[in-house]
Amino acid sequence: MIDSHSHIYVEEFDADRDEALQRAWDAGIEYMLMPDIDSESRDRMFSLAAKASSRCLPMIGFHPTSVNDNPHWRDEVDMVENALRNPSMRLYGVGEIGLDLYWSADFYGEQREALHAQLELALAYNLPVAIHTRSAYRQMEDAIATYRGRSLRGVFHAYADSIDTYQHLAKMGDFVFGIGGVVTFKNSGLDKIVEQMPLERLILETDCPYLTPVPHRGKRNEPAYVEHVCRKVAELHHTTPQEVERITDHTAKLIFGI
Repeated sequence: MIDSHSHIYVEEFDADRDEALQRAWDAGIEYMLMPDIDSESRDRMFSLAAKASSRCLPMIGFHPTSVNDNPHWRDEVDMVENALRNPSMRLYGVGEIGLDLYWSADFYGEQREALHAQLELALAYNLPVAIHTRSAYRQMEDAIATYRGRSLRGVFHAYADSIDTYQHLAKMGDFVFGIGGVVTFKNSGLDKIVEQMPLERLILETDCPYLTPVPHRGKRNEPAYVEHVCRKVAELHHTTPQEVERITDHTAKLIFGI
């Protein structure tokens, strides 16, 4: 399996990162794609990528919530561009980028500008994007619509909106949709959406250490738990976990060039 969205490099794993990695390998995780957050955590991500270069695959990007109340956010976007221009290692995507109005809508203009700058970088360097959207799907549809026909590709990470939004976004580029622990939550409603989405458009993720799936909900999430997401998606599509793994792994490898 592939965990297409793992923050295994963050401080929450400092006490047992090696053990968490081993649990992931033991659970059959082949690769972990590591989305970037901002310059404060980037060195940690690159350090882990160098240590486990064959399995922990880094991206580069500036997270929308890191824009909020940050007078230096344009410098952060410049750092992303500099890293793409002079990479110290292979980068597998531009992300995690996007729009997040959950905490505050006061910085929407800044977030949108940062998003568009990084979408342009993804196109310039022919890389997929990992897009974060929270409480901003209408605004995200408007933003992505401006790129229709420009060969933008990537994943809408932690997808959690309607089937109509999925259909609109799916028409705007070569996009797939990341499904994580929320699909296992009893009252999330995401299960009803996922069962209508073609398996070929889905990839699996944890977003660890966040959004821990049942039966571990309430605890720290980790890459090995992607198997619970796989089983739930298989249940919803009336197929086997092995078939879900085969299809979603193939899709993730195509999108991220693994």
